[in-house]
Amino acid sequence: MTFNDSSLPPVLPEDAAPLMATVSGSVLLPGDAGYDDERAVFNLNHELTPAVIVVPESVADVQAAVSFAAVQHRPLLVKTTGHQIVGSASGAVVIATHRMNDITIDAACRSVRVGAGVLWSEVIAKTAEVGLAPLNGSNPTVGVSGYTLGGGLSPTLGRSQGYAADHVRSLDVVTADGKLRHVTAESEPDLFWALRGGKGNFGVVTALEFDLFPVSRLYGGGLYFPGDRTADVLRAWTAWHPSTPETMVTSIAVMRMPSMPEVAEPLRGKFLVSVRIAYNGTTADGERMIEPLRAVAPAIMDTVGDMSYAEVASIHNEPTDAVPYYERGIMLREFPPQAQDKLIELVGPDAETDLVMAELRALGGAWDREPKVPNAVATRGLPYSLLAVSAGPLSEEEQLKMSVANLLDGMKPWQGARRYVNNLAPDEAADVAAIYGPERYERLASIKKTYDPANMFRLNHNVVPAT
Repeated sequence: MTFNDSSLPPVLPEDAAPLMATVSGSVLLPGDAGYDDERAVFNLNHELTPAVIVVPESVADVQAAVSFAAVQHRPLLVKTTGHQIVGSASGAVVIATHRMNDITIDAACRSVRVGAGVLWSEVIAKTAEVGLAPLNGSNPTVGVSGYTLGGGLSPTLGRSQGYAADHVRSLDVVTADGKLRHVTAESEPDLFWALRGGKGNFGVVTALEFDLFPVSRLYGGGLYFPGDRTADVLRAWTAWHPSTPETMVTSIAVMRMPSMPEVAEPLRGKFLVSVRIAYNGTTADGERMIEPLRAVAPAIMDTVGDMSYAEVASIHNEPTDAVPYYERGIMLREFPPQAQDKLIELVGPDAETDLVMAELRALGGAWDREPKVPNAVATRGLPYSLLAVSAGPLSEEEQLKMSVANLLDGMKPWQGARRYVNNLAPDEAADVAAIYGPERYERLASIKKTYDPANMFRLNHNVVPAT
């Protein structure tokens, strides 16, 4: 099923009038005050040009937007911050969810219910107040809903607890027919399976409830070494991390830092190799555990220490303001010495690369185990995630993509067939069947046919309804 959404006519004011009369939030057409603010996304190399933007304040507003899209035969895109965007949404209806930002914590049940527009920074701040922690991502500006629907690889607690999607208790979803469904393992088991890992293919999630964990502090931070020691640090880390307990989550990143005021002075403009540490244990055990890494080379900066869980964004220290970039990731099925040599060749001190960062994250542990209620997450059993990031304006798009491709293509001999949907690039939208594998994709396509037969929710890494 193919669509040419760019050929859809604009929404005329008279067409939008009934929607405006129904929605308690905002309905914005191109040229309206606020339209440009609401279409802005985190990645400055992407631009949304929808026919209409709805900024809902309630579930009823979302239902009205979905019904409008159905009557108009338009695709619908849900946007929180826009870290991951596929296409321009030309001719589409965009729902900007940021006003739906309620957070309700049940400390006794160790759970939280969040609205569709909530960011991880907001959840972390509130749950830390009661000594609990979520399976959040590395960047605090990422939306909870999109991250969780894509699986959710938490760099703080994931290796001991699994994917964020594994711990979803329920979801409120407006499907393409405009119905609000409270989706649980008992109420709608197929949709519950598909939503958790199937990304944004099945409806508009207006709220979700998920588990929290009794963690108030971590031993965490980053070890930053000179980039010319990349080989030493990488080999030491690769030999070290398999013997660590599941409460240790770690990654290694080779970074060519820009000369920007936002970058800490010791790191600004430098070529670095960094080991990220998040250990849910005592400081004494953490100190003892990472001693072999600290012994590899003198660190330019060492921020590893006891921290409040509210401070975990400092471990990866990612940008929180909008930036222009291109990123893409693959999974590795193994990382033998030959793969280590190749990675050093591709991103080490002698490499000719424009990459800002190449990150290798060690997985395993609970990430490999199926949850009590299985879901659509496709990447269990793959021991590493490799992410490549290049930064620069859209005028340099070809070079940005080439830099990423040089790394990921070079690592193909060790690549796993399945990939993590949250780390896909926009131009990988056609690869979804391979990413999920045939059996899982066939089930997703069948569920898609039930809940979105016209493929309204197609502005994503799209699961096409089964025929």
